[in-house]
Parts: sequence; C-alpha cells; structure tokens
Amino acid sequence: MNAVELVDITKTYNKGATVAADHVSFDVEEGEIFGLIGPDGAGKTSIFHVLTTLLLPDGGSAVVDGFDVVTAYKTIRRRIGYMPGRFSLYQDLTVEENLNFFATLFGTTVRENYELVKDIYQQLEPFKARRAGKLSGGMKQKLALCCALIHKPSVLFLDEPTTGVDPVSRKEFWEMLKRLKAQRITILVSTPYMDEATLCDKIALMQAGKVLSVDTPSDIMDAYPDKLYAIRSANMYLLLQDLQRYEHTGGCYAFGEYLHISFKSGSSGVLENLPAYLVDKGHTGVEIKPVKAGIEDCFIRLLKN
Repeated sequence: MNAVELVDITKTYNKGATVAADHVSFDVEEGEIFGLIGPDGAGKTSIFHVLTTLLLPDGGSAVVDGFDVVTAYKTIRRRIGYMPGRFSLYQDLTVEENLNFFATLFGTTVRENYELVKDIYQQLEPFKARRAGKLSGGMKQKLALCCALIHKPSVLFLDEPTTGVDPVSRKEFWEMLKRLKAQRITILVSTPYMDEATLCDKIALMQAGKVLSVDTPSDIMDAYPDKLYAIRSANMYLLLQDLQRYEHTGGCYAFGEYLHISFKSGSSGVLENLPAYLVDKGHTGVEIKPVKAGIEDCFIRLLKN
C-alpha cells in the first residue's frame, strides 16, 4: 500500500517564471524511508510544502495516507508529522514545555505516546529545563523530531534535517530513523547529502524541479552504464584540464582526492593509451584504478543527459 502518491505535481512562483516542481510523480510505500535527493533549489522543499498542505499545487494531484492534499488538508494535518529545515520551535520555552505544547495541540499527552519518542527523549532529558534556543544543533534536531512525533503520525516529513549538523549527530539521527521505520512509520526525508541517499529504501534524484530518477539506491548505482575510473597525479588541476581536452573523455570531474572519468562509447584501447598521453603532457605520479559508481556519479551523469 502506498502512503504517498504524487501524479504530475507542478508548482511555480513569480507568475510562472520560477519552476519549483515540474510534473513530479512518485509513490512512497507504507513503512519505507524515501529520500528526495538534490542540491538547494532542486524543488525538495516545495514538494514537501505541497504534501504537508502548506502550499496548493498548480497542477497534478497528490495523496497522503489515503487523503487528497487539496480536499482533505485538515485530516492530513492531524495524521502527519513535519520537521522543517529551519529550527522552528519556541526558543524561549524549555525542552519539556515545547514537547508538552505540541502534544496539547494535537489533543494528546507526552505520557500517552512516550514510548514512541522514548529513545530520543532520553538523550534530551538531562536538558529538559533548558530553553530550546540554548541547545546545541544536534539537540535542537532531536527536540524537533520529538515534537514532530509526539502525536504518533503515520507519515513523517523531514526537510533537510541534518543540514549544518556535525557528523556524529547525523549518524545518530539516521539510526533513530531506522528505529522509527521499525514501528511502521513512513518517512520522507530530503537532503543535499549524496552519502545519505544510500540510507534510504528508495530515492528520487531531483534537479531544477524535475525528478531525474526514482528507484532504490542500489538499482540506480547498478544501472550506471559506463566503466568508471578514479585517477590522480601530482598536479590535479592540470590533470583535470588535460583530461577534459582528451578526445576520448566522456565525462571527468573532481571527486575527493581523485578525478572520476568515463570514456565515450566505442572508444577502444583508451585506457592502455591514457598513461602515455598524460606523460606526454608532463604528468608524474599518475594512478588509475576502476571504481564502482556511487549515487553522486549517477546524479552527475543524469544532469548531462
């Protein structure tokens, strides 16, 4: 059963001059972690605003937990949890006061749904009397998640929840999401971090309001059609320039301490001839090795098509 369904959703701003969602379609199964992956400006937040009934779509249709986002928005708001990208809790209220306030808004109590947030709240409990504005980034994130969960939603929307958070807190946050998934809560999470894509059950790669691909992370990576190589030399900047000018290069870009390169289809003997080409260009310390394409490689290739 699908917890979320989008069919040809469109959303524009500035009288149509800015396209935030360009005929976006995808389904999210009940109980899965679904990721919207893409850079800032890809349209992730606009899609979330439509699904959480904060914005009306200009076209298309969307259903959340079996209810239409336009005609049943009041019902949807009672059944979902939403954690926006920007910390939006009451900074002058304490941790405990914020949690009690949001529970009251939904006609419930912290005690009634405590088991759902117990693992997260136990990390916050030593600071329950501290004002929310005085918490660290990681603790603010945990408090926001608790407040989004306290009414026991069936679908949880997390808009770039780990942006600006330290690596340890990011890791802890994703471990919390796995525990929530085990309780059959459907989770939609948006992120600009490509490494977080592999932590989702299924992902949609987005750019400029368009969905480039929807599939499991492993299937997207396995579908990469070209052989990919990592290459480096003593002068990486010059190496990038020379490889981009190389007639057989299909794609070449910086990737950590290496460059990633693929070759044009139909090119034969290129790999064997490449070292001689680079030596002729004055390169030293050349290292070339085959690598498996990751999500970021797949995303870059989709942008070129």
